[in-house]
Amino acid sequence: QVQLVESGGGLVQPGGSLRLSCAASGSMFRIYNMGWYRQAPGKQRELVAAITSGGSTNYADSVKGRFTISRDNAGNTVYLQMNSLKPEDTAVYYCNAKNRLIATMTYWGRGTQVTVSS
Repeated sequence: QVQLVESGGGLVQPGGSLRLSCAASGSMFRIYNMGWYRQAPGKQRELVAAITSGGSTNYADSVKGRFTISRDNAGNTVYLQMNSLKPEDTAVYYCNAKNRLIATMTYWGRGTQVTVSS
């Protein structure tokens, strides 16, 4: 069982920055592929960025060059640095953990609200 707790969301002006954090419980963090998803009102949840247990990353086209995902295996934490934020980035951001050995072992955090508005 893995518990995920997101933090770092809030209200920011367009062009501003935020850093989201996701703290994971448990001792097997290293074997989990981690991701950040977001869901805006009336829209489906979508992948924003992901990082494998080995450190490979991928991003949605809409955030490439602006967002950076990273992980601290010693601290059981994954981060999402968000720069040059736009109003269309407004959404609830969720942390996701997928066991790279057992695909059915997937966990979600409760989410953190990010609002980009002037």
